[in-house]
Amino acid sequence: MFCRNQTTRATIARGSALEMEIRRGKFRRSVFLDTLQDSNIQKKIDHEIRMRDGACKLLAACSQRDQALEASKSLLTCNIRIMAYMSELQRMKEAQVMQRVALRSSDAGPTDDRLPCKGKVAISDLRIPLMWKDTEYFKNKGELHRCAVFCLLQVGAEIHDTDMVIVDRTLTDICFDNTIVFSEASPGFELRVELYSCCSEEDYSTGSTSRKLASKLSSSLGRSAGKKLRVAMDPGACSPISNGGGATLVLPLPTVVGPKYHLLAHTTLSLSHVQDSFRTHDLSISGNEECSHWVPLYGNVCCRLAAQPHCMTQQMMSGCLKVKFGGDPQSWTNVYGVLKGTNLFCYHRQEDVEANIEPAFTISINKKTRIRASEKDRHNKAQSICISNHYGGEEVTHTLSADSREDTHRWMEAFWQQFYDMSQWKQCCDDLMKIELPSPRKPTLVTSKQGSLYHEMAPLTIPSCEGILLQDNAVSAEIRALLSSYYNDR
Repeated sequence: MFCRNQTTRATIARGSALEMEIRRGKFRRSVFLDTLQDSNIQKKIDHEIRMRDGACKLLAACSQRDQALEASKSLLTCNIRIMAYMSELQRMKEAQVMQRVALRSSDAGPTDDRLPCKGKVAISDLRIPLMWKDTEYFKNKGELHRCAVFCLLQVGAEIHDTDMVIVDRTLTDICFDNTIVFSEASPGFELRVELYSCCSEEDYSTGSTSRKLASKLSSSLGRSAGKKLRVAMDPGACSPISNGGGATLVLPLPTVVGPKYHLLAHTTLSLSHVQDSFRTHDLSISGNEECSHWVPLYGNVCCRLAAQPHCMTQQMMSGCLKVKFGGDPQSWTNVYGVLKGTNLFCYHRQEDVEANIEPAFTISINKKTRIRASEKDRHNKAQSICISNHYGGEEVTHTLSADSREDTHRWMEAFWQQFYDMSQWKQCCDDLMKIELPSPRKPTLVTSKQGSLYHEMAPLTIPSCEGILLQDNAVSAEIRALLSSYYNDR
Protein backbone atom coordinates (compact mmCIF):
# COMPACT_ATOMS: atom_id res chain seq x y z
CA MET A 1 0.00 0.00 0.00
CA PHE A 2 2.84 2.36 0.84
CA CYS A 3 4.58 1.68 -2.48
CA ARG A 4 1.32 2.22 -4.37
CA ASN A 5 0.72 5.58 -2.64
CA GLN A 6 4.31 6.60 -3.26
CA THR A 7 3.99 5.75 -6.95
CA THR A 8 0.74 7.69 -7.16
CA ARG A 9 2.31 10.77 -5.56
CA ALA A 10 5.27 10.53 -7.94
CA THR A 11 2.94 10.35 -10.92
CA ILE A 12 0.98 13.38 -9.70
CA ALA A 13 4.22 15.27 -9.15
CA ARG A 14 5.43 14.49 -12.67
CA GLY A 15 2.05 15.59 -14.07
CA SER A 16 2.18 18.84 -12.11
CA ALA A 17 5.73 19.51 -13.28
CA LEU A 18 4.71 18.87 -16.89
CA GLU A 19 1.72 21.16 -16.54
CA MET A 20 3.90 23.92 -15.08
CA GLU A 21 6.36 23.53 -17.94
CA ILE A 22 3.53 23.81 -20.46
CA ARG A 23 2.30 26.93 -18.67
CA ARG A 24 5.79 28.46 -18.75
CA GLY A 25 6.06 27.68 -22.46
CA LYS A 26 2.70 29.29 -23.15
CA PHE A 27 3.71 32.30 -21.09
CA ARG A 28 7.02 32.74 -22.95
CA ARG A 29 5.31 32.35 -26.31
CA SER A 30 2.59 34.81 -25.25
CA VAL A 31 5.17 37.41 -24.17
CA PHE A 32 7.02 37.04 -27.49
CA LEU A 33 3.83 37.47 -29.55
CA ASP A 34 2.72 40.43 -27.42
CA THR A 35 6.08 42.16 -27.95
CA LEU A 36 5.87 41.53 -31.70
CA GLN A 37 2.32 42.94 -31.90
CA ASP A 38 3.28 46.00 -29.85
CA SER A 39 6.23 46.63 -32.17
CA ASN A 40 4.06 46.38 -35.30
CA ILE A 41 1.46 48.79 -33.92
CA GLN A 42 4.18 51.22 -32.83
CA LYS A 43 5.68 51.14 -36.33
CA LYS A 44 2.28 51.98 -37.79
CA ILE A 45 1.89 54.90 -35.37
CA ASP A 46 5.36 56.24 -36.20
CA HIS A 47 4.64 55.94 -39.93
CA GLU A 48 1.35 57.83 -39.66
CA ILE A 49 3.01 60.56 -37.59
CA ARG A 50 5.59 61.04 -40.35
CA MET A 51 2.82 61.10 -42.94
CA ARG A 52 0.89 63.65 -40.87
CA ASP A 53 3.95 65.91 -40.62
CA GLY A 54 4.38 65.65 -44.36
CA ALA A 55 0.71 66.46 -44.95
CA CYS A 56 1.01 69.56 -42.73
CA LYS A 57 3.98 70.85 -44.74
CA LEU A 58 2.21 69.95 -47.95
CA LEU A 59 -0.92 71.84 -46.90
CA ALA A 60 1.12 74.87 -45.93
CA ALA A 61 2.76 74.89 -49.38
CA CYS A 62 -0.38 74.34 -51.48
CA SER A 63 -1.45 77.18 -53.76
CA GLN A 64 -4.43 75.52 -55.50
CA ARG A 65 -7.82 74.67 -53.99
CA ASP A 66 -7.89 71.06 -55.26
CA GLN A 67 -4.41 70.44 -53.90
CA ALA A 68 -5.37 71.80 -50.49
CA LEU A 69 -8.57 69.72 -50.34
CA GLU A 70 -6.61 66.51 -50.99
CA ALA A 71 -3.89 67.46 -48.50
CA SER A 72 -6.47 68.29 -45.82
CA LYS A 73 -8.18 64.93 -46.46
CA SER A 74 -4.86 63.16 -46.01
CA LEU A 75 -4.17 65.06 -42.79
CA LEU A 76 -7.56 64.13 -41.32
CA THR A 77 -7.12 60.45 -42.28
CA CYS A 78 -3.65 60.33 -40.68
CA ASN A 79 -4.97 61.83 -37.44
CA ILE A 80 -7.83 59.32 -37.23
CA ARG A 81 -5.47 56.41 -37.94
CA ILE A 82 -3.10 57.54 -35.20
CA MET A 83 -5.94 57.69 -32.69
CA ALA A 84 -7.20 54.25 -33.78
CA TYR A 85 -3.72 52.69 -33.46
CA MET A 86 -3.22 54.22 -30.02
CA SER A 87 -6.59 52.86 -28.87
CA GLU A 88 -5.69 49.44 -30.27
CA LEU A 89 -2.33 49.52 -28.48
CA GLN A 90 -4.05 50.34 -25.20
CA ARG A 91 -6.60 47.55 -25.71
CA MET A 92 -3.85 45.05 -26.50
CA LYS A 93 -1.89 45.97 -23.39
CA GLU A 94 -4.96 45.52 -21.20
CA ALA A 95 -5.65 42.12 -22.79
CA GLN A 96 -2.00 41.12 -22.30
CA VAL A 97 -2.15 41.92 -18.59
CA MET A 98 -5.29 39.83 -18.16
CA GLN A 99 -3.79 36.94 -20.14
CA ARG A 100 -0.57 36.93 -18.11
CA VAL A 101 -2.49 36.92 -14.86
CA ALA A 102 -4.49 33.90 -16.07
CA LEU A 103 -1.36 32.04 -17.23
CA ARG A 104 0.50 32.70 -13.98
CA SER A 105 -2.39 31.50 -11.85
CA SER A 106 -1.59 27.92 -10.84
CA ASP A 107 -5.14 27.12 -9.75
CA ALA A 108 -6.81 28.35 -12.94
CA GLY A 109 -9.41 25.86 -14.05
CA PRO A 110 -10.05 24.70 -17.61
CA THR A 111 -11.36 27.38 -19.94
CA ASP A 112 -13.09 27.22 -23.29
CA ASP A 113 -10.61 29.03 -25.53
CA ARG A 114 -12.42 28.32 -28.79
CA LEU A 115 -12.49 31.40 -31.01
CA PRO A 116 -14.34 31.89 -34.30
CA CYS A 117 -12.34 32.20 -37.49
CA LYS A 118 -11.61 35.56 -39.07
CA GLY A 119 -12.95 36.57 -42.45
CA LYS A 120 -13.06 39.16 -45.21
CA VAL A 121 -15.68 41.89 -45.10
CA ALA A 122 -16.14 44.00 -48.23
CA ILE A 123 -18.21 47.10 -48.81
CA SER A 124 -18.81 48.34 -52.34
CA ASP A 125 -21.18 50.37 -54.53
CA LEU A 126 -21.58 53.13 -51.94
CA ARG A 127 -24.42 55.45 -52.92
CA ILE A 128 -25.76 58.33 -50.84
CA PRO A 129 -28.91 59.95 -52.31
CA LEU A 130 -29.28 63.73 -52.15
CA MET A 131 -32.42 65.78 -51.58
CA TRP A 132 -32.10 69.13 -53.30
CA LYS A 133 -34.85 71.73 -53.26
CA ASP A 134 -36.96 72.01 -56.41
CA THR A 135 -35.70 75.53 -57.06
CA GLU A 136 -32.10 74.36 -56.86
CA TYR A 137 -32.23 71.14 -58.87
CA PHE A 138 -35.04 71.60 -61.39
CA LYS A 139 -35.04 75.38 -61.87
CA ASN A 140 -31.26 75.76 -61.33
CA LYS A 141 -31.76 78.89 -59.20
CA GLY A 142 -29.68 80.21 -56.40
CA GLU A 143 -25.94 80.18 -55.76
CA LEU A 144 -24.13 77.05 -56.95
CA HIS A 145 -22.95 75.46 -53.70
CA ARG A 146 -20.06 72.99 -54.02
CA CYS A 147 -18.64 70.66 -51.38
CA ALA A 148 -15.82 68.13 -51.40
CA VAL A 149 -16.87 64.88 -49.70
CA PHE A 150 -15.33 61.49 -48.98
CA CYS A 151 -16.07 58.46 -46.81
CA LEU A 152 -13.93 57.03 -44.04
CA LEU A 153 -14.53 53.35 -43.21
CA GLN A 154 -13.22 51.69 -40.07
CA VAL A 155 -13.22 48.20 -38.55
CA GLY A 156 -11.18 48.15 -35.36
CA ALA A 157 -7.82 49.74 -36.08
CA GLU A 158 -8.09 49.18 -39.85
CA ILE A 159 -9.13 52.37 -41.63
CA HIS A 160 -9.69 53.05 -45.33
CA ASP A 161 -10.85 56.12 -47.21
CA THR A 162 -12.63 56.60 -50.52
CA ASP A 163 -11.77 59.00 -53.29
CA MET A 164 -12.84 62.62 -52.90
CA VAL A 165 -15.97 63.67 -54.83
CA ILE A 166 -17.09 67.23 -55.63
CA VAL A 167 -20.84 67.57 -54.97
CA ASP A 168 -23.19 70.25 -56.25
CA ARG A 169 -26.86 70.45 -57.26
CA THR A 170 -26.22 68.73 -60.58
CA LEU A 171 -25.81 65.40 -58.73
CA THR A 172 -28.67 63.28 -57.43
CA ASP A 173 -26.41 60.80 -55.63
CA ILE A 174 -22.94 60.78 -54.13
CA CYS A 175 -21.29 57.74 -55.72
CA PHE A 176 -18.09 56.08 -54.48
CA ASP A 177 -16.81 53.39 -56.82
CA ASN A 178 -14.22 52.05 -54.39
CA THR A 179 -14.40 48.45 -53.21
CA ILE A 180 -12.93 48.31 -49.71
CA VAL A 181 -11.98 44.97 -48.13
CA PHE A 182 -11.21 44.36 -44.45
CA SER A 183 -9.24 41.11 -44.49
CA GLU A 184 -9.12 40.19 -40.78
CA ALA A 185 -12.61 40.90 -39.46
CA SER A 186 -14.27 38.85 -36.73
CA PRO A 187 -17.98 37.92 -36.78
CA GLY A 188 -18.60 40.57 -34.13
CA PHE A 189 -17.21 43.34 -36.36
CA GLU A 190 -18.61 46.86 -36.38
CA LEU A 191 -18.03 48.73 -39.64
CA ARG A 192 -18.32 52.46 -39.06
CA VAL A 193 -19.01 54.53 -42.17
CA GLU A 194 -18.37 58.27 -41.83
CA LEU A 195 -19.13 60.91 -44.47
CA TYR A 196 -16.95 64.02 -44.30
CA SER A 197 -17.66 67.26 -46.12
CA CYS A 198 -15.85 70.53 -46.79
CA CYS A 199 -17.10 73.61 -48.62
CA SER A 200 -14.87 73.87 -51.68
CA GLU A 201 -15.90 77.47 -52.38
CA GLU A 202 -14.69 78.95 -49.10
CA ASP A 203 -11.74 81.32 -49.22
CA TYR A 204 -8.78 80.38 -47.12
CA SER A 205 -5.19 81.47 -46.81
CA THR A 206 -2.45 79.00 -47.59
CA GLY A 207 0.74 78.87 -45.60
CA SER A 208 2.65 80.90 -48.22
CA THR A 209 -0.06 83.61 -48.13
CA SER A 210 0.15 83.75 -44.34
CA ARG A 211 3.91 84.22 -44.49
CA LYS A 212 3.56 87.02 -47.08
CA LEU A 213 0.96 88.72 -44.87
CA ALA A 214 3.24 88.37 -41.86
CA SER A 215 6.12 89.86 -43.82
CA LYS A 216 4.04 92.91 -44.83
CA LEU A 217 2.80 93.43 -41.27
CA SER A 218 6.29 93.10 -39.86
CA SER A 219 7.50 95.89 -42.12
CA SER A 220 4.76 98.15 -40.78
CA LEU A 221 5.29 97.27 -37.11
CA GLY A 222 9.04 97.70 -37.05
CA ARG A 223 12.00 95.33 -36.73
CA SER A 224 11.48 94.06 -33.16
CA ALA A 225 7.70 93.54 -33.16
CA GLY A 226 7.77 92.35 -36.76
CA LYS A 227 10.30 89.62 -35.93
CA LYS A 228 8.06 88.29 -33.17
CA LEU A 229 5.07 88.27 -35.52
CA ARG A 230 6.95 86.42 -38.26
CA VAL A 231 8.06 83.75 -35.78
CA ALA A 232 4.53 83.39 -34.42
CA MET A 233 2.97 82.99 -37.87
CA ASP A 234 5.63 80.58 -39.16
CA PRO A 235 3.95 77.11 -39.44
CA GLY A 236 7.08 75.42 -38.11
CA ALA A 237 7.70 77.80 -35.25
CA CYS A 238 7.73 76.87 -31.61
CA SER A 239 10.43 78.92 -29.97
CA PRO A 240 10.74 80.96 -26.77
CA ILE A 241 10.35 84.71 -27.14
CA SER A 242 11.05 87.34 -24.51
CA ASN A 243 8.05 89.48 -23.70
CA GLY A 244 10.19 92.36 -22.46
CA GLY A 245 9.65 91.66 -18.77
CA GLY A 246 12.22 88.92 -18.35
CA ALA A 247 9.71 86.04 -18.63
CA THR A 248 9.76 83.59 -21.52
CA LEU A 249 6.67 83.01 -23.64
CA VAL A 250 6.49 79.69 -25.50
CA LEU A 251 4.42 79.96 -28.66
CA PRO A 252 2.44 76.79 -29.45
CA LEU A 253 2.30 75.28 -32.91
CA PRO A 254 -0.38 77.23 -34.80
CA THR A 255 -3.28 75.50 -36.52
CA VAL A 256 -2.51 74.62 -40.13
CA VAL A 257 -4.33 77.06 -42.37
CA GLY A 258 -6.46 75.47 -45.06
CA PRO A 259 -9.80 73.78 -45.76
CA LYS A 260 -11.38 71.81 -42.91
CA TYR A 261 -13.49 68.69 -43.27
CA HIS A 262 -16.46 68.14 -40.96
CA LEU A 263 -18.37 64.97 -40.09
CA LEU A 264 -21.64 65.19 -42.03
CA ALA A 265 -23.20 61.75 -41.42
CA HIS A 266 -22.33 58.31 -40.09
CA THR A 267 -23.68 54.80 -39.59
CA THR A 268 -22.47 51.49 -38.17
CA LEU A 269 -22.94 48.19 -39.99
CA SER A 270 -22.54 44.73 -38.45
CA LEU A 271 -23.00 41.06 -39.30
CA SER A 272 -26.78 41.40 -39.34
CA HIS A 273 -26.49 43.85 -42.27
CA VAL A 274 -24.49 41.44 -44.43
CA GLN A 275 -26.48 40.30 -47.47
CA ASP A 276 -25.34 39.23 -50.89
CA SER A 277 -27.28 42.11 -52.46
CA PHE A 278 -27.58 45.90 -52.70
CA ARG A 279 -29.28 47.18 -49.53
CA THR A 280 -30.31 50.51 -47.95
CA HIS A 281 -29.25 51.53 -44.43
CA ASP A 282 -30.10 54.51 -42.22
CA LEU A 283 -27.69 57.41 -41.75
CA SER A 284 -27.32 59.60 -38.67
CA ILE A 285 -26.91 63.18 -39.93
CA SER A 286 -24.84 65.86 -38.21
CA GLY A 287 -25.13 69.58 -38.84
CA ASN A 288 -27.86 71.59 -40.58
CA GLU A 289 -28.47 73.92 -43.49
CA GLU A 290 -26.66 76.77 -41.74
CA CYS A 291 -23.33 74.94 -41.98
CA SER A 292 -21.10 75.86 -44.91
CA HIS A 293 -20.25 72.16 -45.43
CA TRP A 294 -23.93 71.13 -45.52
CA VAL A 295 -25.10 68.77 -48.25
CA PRO A 296 -28.83 67.86 -48.33
CA LEU A 297 -29.08 64.13 -47.53
CA TYR A 298 -32.10 61.83 -47.58
CA GLY A 299 -30.73 60.07 -44.52
CA ASN A 300 -29.85 56.78 -46.21
CA VAL A 301 -26.80 55.05 -47.60
CA CYS A 302 -26.99 52.24 -50.16
CA CYS A 303 -24.24 49.68 -50.51
CA ARG A 304 -23.39 46.03 -50.92
CA LEU A 305 -21.93 44.48 -47.77
CA ALA A 306 -20.53 40.98 -48.22
CA ALA A 307 -18.47 38.65 -46.04
CA GLN A 308 -16.33 35.57 -46.61
CA PRO A 309 -15.37 33.71 -43.42
CA HIS A 310 -12.05 31.87 -43.70
CA CYS A 311 -13.88 28.60 -42.97
CA MET A 312 -15.68 29.05 -46.31
CA THR A 313 -12.60 29.80 -48.41
CA GLN A 314 -9.68 27.98 -46.78
CA GLN A 315 -8.84 24.35 -46.01
CA MET A 316 -9.64 23.94 -42.33
CA MET A 317 -8.46 20.31 -42.15
CA SER A 318 -7.02 17.72 -44.53
CA GLY A 319 -5.60 14.22 -44.32
CA CYS A 320 -6.00 10.52 -45.17
CA LEU A 321 -9.31 8.88 -44.21
CA LYS A 322 -11.26 5.69 -44.65
CA VAL A 323 -14.91 6.23 -45.55
CA LYS A 324 -17.73 3.71 -45.26
CA PHE A 325 -21.13 4.34 -46.79
CA GLY A 326 -24.14 2.56 -45.25
CA GLY A 327 -23.99 -0.51 -43.01
CA ASP A 328 -21.71 -2.80 -45.01
CA PRO A 329 -18.64 -3.42 -42.76
CA GLN A 330 -16.47 -4.30 -45.77
CA SER A 331 -17.15 -1.17 -47.87
CA TRP A 332 -14.31 1.01 -46.61
CA THR A 333 -12.74 3.35 -49.19
CA ASN A 334 -9.37 5.08 -48.81
CA VAL A 335 -9.59 8.81 -49.60
CA TYR A 336 -7.81 12.07 -49.00
CA GLY A 337 -10.24 14.38 -47.24
CA VAL A 338 -10.34 18.19 -47.35
CA LEU A 339 -12.71 20.11 -45.05
CA LYS A 340 -13.59 23.42 -46.66
CA GLY A 341 -16.76 25.48 -46.55
CA THR A 342 -19.89 23.36 -46.26
CA ASN A 343 -18.33 20.19 -47.65
CA LEU A 344 -15.85 17.42 -46.93
CA PHE A 345 -14.25 16.81 -50.32
CA CYS A 346 -13.00 13.24 -50.76
CA TYR A 347 -10.26 12.70 -53.36
CA HIS A 348 -8.64 9.48 -54.55
CA ARG A 349 -5.14 10.87 -53.92
CA GLN A 350 -3.59 13.94 -52.35
CA GLU A 351 -2.10 14.84 -55.73
CA ASP A 352 -5.64 15.32 -57.10
CA VAL A 353 -6.10 18.33 -54.80
CA GLU A 354 -2.99 20.05 -56.11
CA ALA A 355 -3.94 19.21 -59.71
CA ASN A 356 -7.48 20.65 -59.25
CA ILE A 357 -9.09 17.34 -60.20
CA GLU A 358 -12.74 16.92 -59.24
CA PRO A 359 -13.23 14.98 -55.96
CA ALA A 360 -14.43 11.38 -56.08
CA PHE A 361 -17.42 12.33 -53.93
CA THR A 362 -18.50 15.02 -51.45
CA ILE A 363 -20.03 14.82 -47.98
CA SER A 364 -22.11 17.81 -46.85
CA ILE A 365 -21.05 19.55 -43.65
CA ASN A 366 -23.66 22.21 -42.91
CA LYS A 367 -25.69 23.55 -39.99
CA LYS A 368 -28.13 20.62 -40.20
CA THR A 369 -25.45 17.92 -40.30
CA ARG A 370 -25.21 15.62 -37.25
CA ILE A 371 -21.79 14.28 -36.23
CA ARG A 372 -21.05 11.79 -33.46
CA ALA A 373 -18.20 9.53 -32.41
CA SER A 374 -18.98 5.81 -32.78
CA GLU A 375 -17.69 2.93 -30.68
CA LYS A 376 -14.90 0.63 -31.86
CA ASP A 377 -15.85 -2.54 -33.69
CA ARG A 378 -13.94 -5.67 -34.62
CA HIS A 379 -13.41 -4.49 -38.21
CA ASN A 380 -12.03 -1.10 -37.23
CA LYS A 381 -9.76 -0.79 -34.20
CA ALA A 382 -9.77 3.01 -34.07
CA GLN A 383 -12.80 5.06 -33.04
CA SER A 384 -14.91 6.27 -36.00
CA ILE A 385 -16.87 9.41 -36.80
CA CYS A 386 -20.43 9.18 -38.10
CA ILE A 387 -21.74 12.00 -40.31
CA SER A 388 -25.50 12.08 -40.98
CA ASN A 389 -27.35 14.27 -43.50
CA HIS A 390 -30.91 14.35 -44.80
CA TYR A 391 -31.39 14.13 -48.57
CA GLY A 392 -34.99 14.27 -49.77
CA GLY A 393 -36.37 13.18 -46.40
CA GLU A 394 -33.98 10.22 -46.15
CA GLU A 395 -31.09 10.10 -43.69
CA VAL A 396 -27.72 9.21 -45.21
CA THR A 397 -24.79 8.31 -42.94
CA HIS A 398 -21.08 8.21 -43.78
CA THR A 399 -18.58 6.71 -41.33
CA LEU A 400 -15.03 8.08 -41.22
CA SER A 401 -11.98 6.43 -39.75
CA ALA A 402 -8.49 7.89 -39.35
CA ASP A 403 -5.18 6.07 -38.94
CA SER A 404 -4.86 6.78 -35.22
CA ARG A 405 -6.82 7.96 -32.21
CA GLU A 406 -4.95 11.29 -32.36
CA ASP A 407 -5.93 11.85 -36.00
CA THR A 408 -9.54 10.98 -35.20
CA HIS A 409 -9.49 13.52 -32.37
CA ARG A 410 -8.06 16.22 -34.70
CA TRP A 411 -10.78 15.57 -37.27
CA MET A 412 -13.46 15.69 -34.59
CA GLU A 413 -12.06 19.00 -33.31
CA ALA A 414 -12.01 20.37 -36.86
CA PHE A 415 -15.69 19.47 -37.34
CA TRP A 416 -16.70 21.08 -34.04
CA GLN A 417 -14.69 24.20 -34.91
CA GLN A 418 -16.41 24.33 -38.29
CA PHE A 419 -19.83 24.14 -36.67
CA TYR A 420 -18.82 26.84 -34.19
CA ASP A 421 -17.62 29.12 -37.01
CA MET A 422 -20.88 28.58 -38.87
CA SER A 423 -22.91 29.43 -35.78
CA GLN A 424 -20.98 32.70 -35.35
CA TRP A 425 -20.92 33.84 -38.98
CA LYS A 426 -24.57 32.80 -39.49
CA GLN A 427 -25.95 33.68 -42.95
CA CYS A 428 -22.42 34.17 -44.33
CA CYS A 429 -21.97 30.37 -44.22
CA ASP A 430 -25.14 29.51 -46.16
CA ASP A 431 -23.49 30.23 -49.50
CA LEU A 432 -20.14 31.67 -50.49
CA MET A 433 -20.61 35.37 -51.17
CA LYS A 434 -18.69 36.92 -54.02
CA ILE A 435 -16.09 39.57 -53.24
CA GLU A 436 -14.33 41.34 -56.08
CA LEU A 437 -10.89 42.45 -55.03
CA PRO A 438 -10.39 46.21 -55.44
CA SER A 439 -8.26 47.28 -58.36
CA PRO A 440 -5.22 49.45 -57.60
CA ARG A 441 -6.08 53.10 -57.23
CA LYS A 442 -5.36 55.20 -60.29
CA PRO A 443 -3.98 58.62 -59.38
CA THR A 444 -6.34 61.38 -60.49
CA LEU A 445 -3.69 64.01 -60.97
CA VAL A 446 -4.65 67.65 -61.18
CA THR A 447 -3.53 69.13 -64.48
CA SER A 448 -0.72 71.60 -64.03
CA LYS A 449 0.44 74.18 -66.56
CA GLN A 450 3.98 75.12 -65.69
CA GLY A 451 6.37 75.15 -62.80
CA SER A 452 4.78 72.01 -61.36
CA LEU A 453 6.76 70.23 -58.70
CA TYR A 454 5.27 67.00 -60.06
CA HIS A 455 7.37 67.34 -63.25
CA GLU A 456 10.49 68.23 -61.27
CA MET A 457 10.34 65.08 -59.13
CA ALA A 458 10.21 61.38 -59.86
CA PRO A 459 6.61 60.06 -60.15
CA LEU A 460 5.25 59.28 -56.70
CA THR A 461 2.58 56.76 -55.75
CA ILE A 462 0.53 58.31 -52.94
CA PRO A 463 -2.35 56.05 -51.81
CA SER A 464 -3.85 58.52 -49.37
CA CYS A 465 -2.87 61.77 -51.11
CA GLU A 466 -3.62 61.23 -54.82
CA GLY A 467 -4.08 64.28 -56.92
CA ILE A 468 -1.76 66.60 -54.99
CA LEU A 469 0.42 68.67 -57.31
CA LEU A 470 2.35 71.68 -56.19
CA GLN A 471 2.66 74.61 -58.55
CA ASP A 472 4.46 76.92 -56.16
CA ASN A 473 7.98 77.47 -57.51
CA ALA A 474 8.94 78.84 -54.12
CA VAL A 475 8.69 75.42 -52.49
CA SER A 476 12.02 74.76 -50.82
CA ALA A 477 14.34 71.85 -51.53
CA GLU A 478 13.68 70.67 -47.97
CA ILE A 479 9.97 70.16 -48.67
CA ARG A 480 10.75 68.44 -52.00
CA ALA A 481 13.08 66.03 -50.22
CA LEU A 482 10.46 65.50 -47.49
CA LEU A 483 7.75 64.66 -50.05
CA SER A 484 10.01 62.32 -51.97
CA SER A 485 11.09 60.47 -48.81
CA TYR A 486 7.66 60.19 -47.19
CA TYR A 487 5.65 59.27 -50.26
CA ASN A 488 8.12 56.70 -51.53
CA ASP A 489 7.89 55.13 -48.07
CA ARG A 490 4.10 55.36 -48.24
